[in-house]
Amino acid sequence: MIAIVMLITGLLVSGCSGSSSELVHPGYDITIGELESMVAPLPGEIRETIIDNPVCFLDRLSNVLEVPAELFLIADKDHNLGADYVPEDLVNLGDYPLYRNRDGMMLRAVALPDTLAMAEAARQEGIKLVFSSAYRSYGYQETVYLRNVSELGREQADRESARPGASQHQLGTAVDFGSITDSFAATPAGRWLVENAWKYGYSLSYPDGYEQVTGYRHEIWHYRYISRPAAYLERVYFHSLQHYLLLFLDSNRASLEEAYRGGDRNHGSDGQGEPPESVPGAAERTS
Repeated sequence: MIAIVMLITGLLVSGCSGSSSELVHPGYDITIGELESMVAPLPGEIRETIIDNPVCFLDRLSNVLEVPAELFLIADKDHNLGADYVPEDLVNLGDYPLYRNRDGMMLRAVALPDTLAMAEAARQEGIKLVFSSAYRSYGYQETVYLRNVSELGREQADRESARPGASQHQLGTAVDFGSITDSFAATPAGRWLVENAWKYGYSLSYPDGYEQVTGYRHEIWHYRYISRPAAYLERVYFHSLQHYLLLFLDSNRASLEEAYRGGDRNHGSDGQGEPPESVPGAAERTS
């Protein structure tokens, strides 16, 4: 009897994950062993979530691989965009029905449809999303950073303000909402974004308790657009930790794309799913 139970258990486990040399998904030329190697640098709980559900994970990942890779560029203390990086599709938020605390804010056009949908969904629930900061050029971020160093000292400034070239705002897909203060967490808009931003492709960049990972203290107001498929993947498989999703894609996207193209691209998947500068205001002290 014990032998039979062990045999059945073994079959169930192998049916979920397969052996290290078997292809794990009909749409990818990739083995479970190769997938395990890709996720090895991730924290244990994230690795387990992915490896326990490899077929579902790769199903969802298929939709992310259809999203332009530029939406996943890393801008942080270890990855500098340089002074020449400027998105080509910036649009003025003043041309759209959005609440803004100042004029001249720009955002990439690829993020605009979901941004407008998110703002309208919030409005339908009586929530006012105020856009306080969006695209910042390299030079603009340099001004912000140096002012913060002057006001806070370099050590504190480096906890909450990116150096030029290291800011997600230079990507043109990051937005600061509301007051740009910790008190935003307790506002209706702050609470609404925590619950709903991911549905529209937005991800919280600097979550509480992860300063040693992200390089910056908790910023409840700072969201980055990464697309709806990626925001879903991050929420379900990366425990809502944007940093690890971006590192995973940065390290493995080329191999995953090659494996995906080599497989059956028609395999079923139910995935989802797009300047004038004012003088930096005193509130813009963030990354």
